[in-house]
Amino acid sequence: MASGRLTRPRFRSASITEEERMTEIDTSHEQCLVDSLRARDESAFAELVDQHTPMMLRVARGYVASAEVAEDVVQETWIAVLQGIDGFEGRSTLRTWLFRILVNIAKKRGVRDRHDVDAALAAYAGSAAVDPSRFLPASSPEDPHHWATPPTSWPETPEGSVLGAEVLDVAGRELEHLPDRQRIVVALRDVLGYDAEEVSAMLSITPANQRVLLHRGRAHVRQALEDYLGTGA
Repeated sequence: MASGRLTRPRFRSASITEEERMTEIDTSHEQCLVDSLRARDESAFAELVDQHTPMMLRVARGYVASAEVAEDVVQETWIAVLQGIDGFEGRSTLRTWLFRILVNIAKKRGVRDRHDVDAALAAYAGSAAVDPSRFLPASSPEDPHHWATPPTSWPETPEGSVLGAEVLDVAGRELEHLPDRQRIVVALRDVLGYDAEEVSAMLSITPANQRVLLHRGRAHVRQALEDYLGTGA
């Protein structure tokens, strides 16, 4: 009888992580959605419309003069999506591709030229996002330029929980009061959860501009919340 060594079967050294599993699920769902759109499945198109139209209207409104024109831009975008879905190559996510189309159409229909946008960005950059008095002076012997009055943490009390809905209402109102570009960036990043790279691509702005707009928008909303809760300086 021939002799030989028994070998152990090889297994993967590490199991798939939850994040990787969710990514696979999302990718699979998106591919199914794309395939359905290419097959002109009305239910798939309705799913996409219901999911993205509210934010599309907000983004379009940042480029055009009225809500009516924004609605026209969104409708034109959906037509372009149906016409172009067969050529979608998957180099970006479907939603990134969708918002790129939206922004391109909105720019063509918009009333703002690039000079006005740059001037607005320069104006935002020229003012302090947070009151300078809340930071230690450069001459401070300890932690110069650091917080003198840091932002206050949310209260971990029953009262704090009760205030949750009111706080969300305040944040929502302040978000609507932001300049258009700030409102769009904050909504995309903090409400819908898009990452910085996606937002920069969607809005055709540089990463630096995206950071400036996000920082200033967040700072405005945070200050309003602190004032509402009576925790500001």
